[in-house]
Formats: sequence, C-alpha cells, structure tokens
Amino acid sequence: MENKGKVLMQRYDMGRFLGQGNFAQVYYGRDLKSGQSVAIKVIDKEKVLKARLMDQIKREISVMGLVKHPNVMQLYEVMATKNKIYFVIEYAKGGELFNKIAKGRLREDVARKYFQQLISAVDFCHSRSVYHRDLKPENLLLDENGNLKVADFGLSAFAAAKHQDGLLYTTCGTPAYVAPEVISRKGYDGTKADIWSCGVILFVLLAGYLPFHDSNLMVMYRKIIKADYKFPSWFSPEVRRLLSRILDPCSASRISIAKIMESPWFRKGFNPTSKTEVKELDPLDVNALDFCENNNSEPAEAKKEMAKITNLNAFDIISLSTGFDLSGLFAEDDQKEEVNFTSRHSASAIISKLEDVAKHLRLKAKNKDGGVLKLESPKEGKKGALSIDAQVFEFTPSFHLVELKKSSGDTLEYQKLLKQDIKPALKDIVWAWQGEQQEQQQQ
Repeated sequence: MENKGKVLMQRYDMGRFLGQGNFAQVYYGRDLKSGQSVAIKVIDKEKVLKARLMDQIKREISVMGLVKHPNVMQLYEVMATKNKIYFVIEYAKGGELFNKIAKGRLREDVARKYFQQLISAVDFCHSRSVYHRDLKPENLLLDENGNLKVADFGLSAFAAAKHQDGLLYTTCGTPAYVAPEVISRKGYDGTKADIWSCGVILFVLLAGYLPFHDSNLMVMYRKIIKADYKFPSWFSPEVRRLLSRILDPCSASRISIAKIMESPWFRKGFNPTSKTEVKELDPLDVNALDFCENNNSEPAEAKKEMAKITNLNAFDIISLSTGFDLSGLFAEDDQKEEVNFTSRHSASAIISKLEDVAKHLRLKAKNKDGGVLKLESPKEGKKGALSIDAQVFEFTPSFHLVELKKSSGDTLEYQKLLKQDIKPALKDIVWAWQGEQQEQQQQ
C-alpha cells in the first residue's frame, strides 16, 4: 500500500489500494493526461521468476492485447522497471459479479443479461482462437454501468497450444467450474470447455449456489463427470432445457455458442454489442519485461524458495475460491480415518517414498487394483492388524493429491502411527497436509 500518492512513469497517479493476489497488488489510478480512471496491477518480478510464471504473464499480456471487446477487460498499457511489472487496465468500478451472487440469487432477467454479455465475450475470444479456461464469477467484473467484463486471462490458451489432434491437454481451471473432459485428461476442445463453465456460471446466477458441490474433491469430480445435479424448483422450463444442453458431460454433443445464441431463452431482450477493431499491443511491451534471470544461476536460497511456493493460482487445480468450501478435504480431525496431502513430486517418486517409509516402519507394502498401495502391519493390534491404503490422484504431472485411509485395525493406533512416524517420514515430499497451516510445512 506504499504506492498510494505515487506518480507512475510521470503518467499515472496511483491512488487507493483495491486488492491483492499472490504476486500482485492492484491500485486505483488516474491518467494524468486524460483524467481517466484506471486500475494498476503491480506484479513482483522476483516472485514471478521464482514461481516460473514468466510465460503465464506474457501470455496474459498477449491475450488481453489481442482480444478487444466491450465485455472483455481492456489492457491499456504494460510498463516495467527492474523489480516490478505494471499492467494499466480498465477500472471495474462495480467489482466482482460474485459479490452480487453472494447476496442471493439473481432475477432471471438480470441473470440473462449477464449471461448474454458473457457469451458474447467468450464467442469473440473464440473467434480469435483464445480459450479462457478459468471462467467463474470471481473473474467476471462489472463497470460503473453494470456491464460485465471478462478478466484474468492468466490461464488462457491460444490455438497454437493445441496438439496435432486439435485438442488441449493442460489440466487447469477452478474445480467447481471445470468441464468433465478437462478432469479426465483425455484432451479437450477449449471452446466446449469454456461453454461448460458458462453453464455453471448461469446455474449459479439463477440458483445462488453451485450445481456440483461436495466437501470431498474426489466426490465432486465424480458428480461433474456424470453431470449429477438437480434444478431448483424456480428454474423455468426454457432455462432448464438450455442448461441441460450446456451441462452435457459429452463434449461432442454439448451445445455450441451459435446454438445458445439462437435459443428462445437467450434471445429475449438480447442486444448484441458492437465488436470493436482488434488492437494488438506493441510487442516491445512484452519484451520490455526483461524476464531474463541474469546470466548467473539462481542462488541456492531462491531454489529452496521455489520448493516452498504456496500459490496454486497458476494452475488453480485445488482452489479455495470464494463460495467453494473444501473444508471436508482440508480440515483437521484427529478421529478421521482418512487424511490427504498434496505433493509437487511425480507419482513414481511418491510411491517410491511410501515404499521406503513402509520398509523403515516394518510395514508390508503391496500393490492393489486401481493403483492403491496397501501398507500392512505384521503385528496384531486391539482390532486386528493395522492396514492403510495409499492412493495417488494426478492433477498435473507435477501436482498430486495423496489419500491415506485406514482400511482395517484400530483408529487410535492408526492416528498415533500417522502423527509420530508417517507424517515426519514423508516431510520431504509433502507440499501440505490437510488442515495444517502451509507455513508450518515450510519450516
């Protein structure tokens, strides 16, 4: 907040603090020449370098410079100093659309207006071969007139990112809004994945809650893959028909944007916004960022810090986003028979470590069907031999969720073994245990 009152590059007056993310702070600003209100996003270069997010920042700049539409947040200028990057962007006085939903569900006509603007913006992005991949109410802002603005293109993809089969393969997006085919990691059409997310957003606008929700991430993913949801009683027949075609778990038969725009419900009061000319940012704006990590190799402390990065916004695989409670997955409970931890190591490294720990603790380790590693105690306890099932779930090749579950034996013996032996032994591969403060993991 020390930037308040500062004049940036003799062009912008930086005012009050608006918000903060893991790598950036956002301030209200004013163009000294025109008097126009802007938002100034200040990004810490060192943090971006340590988290290896240089390409993501450059991609966001490129996309926002390419996609110029009345319902897409506009990037006016990019500037950089030795330590900071400055995005000068459109000022969204109305804040996040999520804040409106948090007060309760919206009237159907109001929800329809926002949905029309969202679909118009997404359609334009797709016409420029840009796929957002993280559409959710928190990334939809409102201007002073209440018009919707799609923001945060940090996870977007260009057509160039497609494989030879024409599909995208990166698993990303916020869990509650992500399409079934993205979870399945079989390759997906960026257009169809964005359409699914738009459907979830429409459901949330009209219902005031998520169609797919469970405190356990795995259970919620199973619901998404099966499109297991129910319409509230107040949903009209027209909107039910439309949502059923959008939230189709089969991407091949999922409705297209063109068909959405032809539907009777969508067309009510629809006023297409005029598409403005595409204006690309000067390439020098991106090159000026100077993301070179100097000619020197990273200091040892920086490398250690890399392993301690607690931000997941770059991937948003497990996101504690507002309105989505993962407390059942990351809540401390000494009597629970199931615990989870996340790891940034490969699946093979995790399994190898679990086998080493089992050997050290004199537990038998054997593989079961479904990729489960069973750890068994040779000793009989109060309720028979203690047995623990370990299963690894992959979100990306370098990010996994590991579930440890007692399958037989005494719960107190299990908890004691877990606390005194297993947790300390797994310290090297654990990013975070459930319910524990991340900073404790970094000590």
